[in-house]
Amino acid sequence: MKPFNRFCFLSMLYLLNIALPSHAQNQFSNLGDEQYQPKWGQSGKDVIWIPTASEMVTDMLKIAKVTSKDLVYDLGAGDGKIAIAAAKEFGAKAVGIEFNEDMAKLAQRNAQKAGVADLVKIIHGDIFVEDFTKADVVTLYLLPDLNLQLRPTLLKMKPGTRIVAHAFNMGEWEPDKEMDSRAKIYHWIVPADVAGEWLIDKKDPASKVTLNLVQRFQKLGGSISVGKDSHILISPTLEGNQLRFGYFDKDKMYRSINAVIEGSQLKGEEKGGVSSWNSLTGVRR
Repeated sequence: MKPFNRFCFLSMLYLLNIALPSHAQNQFSNLGDEQYQPKWGQSGKDVIWIPTASEMVTDMLKIAKVTSKDLVYDLGAGDGKIAIAAAKEFGAKAVGIEFNEDMAKLAQRNAQKAGVADLVKIIHGDIFVEDFTKADVVTLYLLPDLNLQLRPTLLKMKPGTRIVAHAFNMGEWEPDKEMDSRAKIYHWIVPADVAGEWLIDKKDPASKVTLNLVQRFQKLGGSISVGKDSHILISPTLEGNQLRFGYFDKDKMYRSINAVIEGSQLKGEEKGGVSSWNSLTGVRR
């Protein structure tokens, strides 16, 4: 890490009230073994090593709703703490990516000592090179500029992938949730690409239905046209590939639509109104 970035990082830690007291730093200096002893604040590639407190690790994994069915990737795995906790506390399979070879080997030994070596794999590699697109959950404790560099890759992951970051956000991509632990925890759900015009097929062929969606990350706006009447969407939300919104039809009756987006296909149902239909499908034009 460049000296300027290191200085800024430590300054931000102090301002965020997560700079550790000396006795805690001494505790972290004993996290190694007879083969390797990492030091609190030691330099790495683009970052310095500041281990995350155990209770905050648990909070990060809880906000992401990690389960035994998940594959968790920790980017910048350090001594393996987050990957090991995902396996030991939640039963998940976990992969850590760590650039420092000695640290990566230590992390794998730590997984062995914790009894979760069958669930945890630590890769000695670069987070900008290794493929982590199969992850259900991605955890981060990186500088803001690194988060922004990763953002395009994260947004291309499968809709519904959960992203959790310690202390630093993703710029204009607002989190879906925030939590105050020892520091801020930010949580995102990767949104599906839903922008554009959708042709909706319903049982009544007399009315042409067109859904127009405008998207910025998970934030949506738009309108739905039924026949010649256009209606503004009310409270449109997007969580992964789950689309929800409402509107008032020409008879001033409120209708709500819940749909699942799979690529350019839409399947869902509508409730409400005088002549509502139960199921609907659609394709993006």
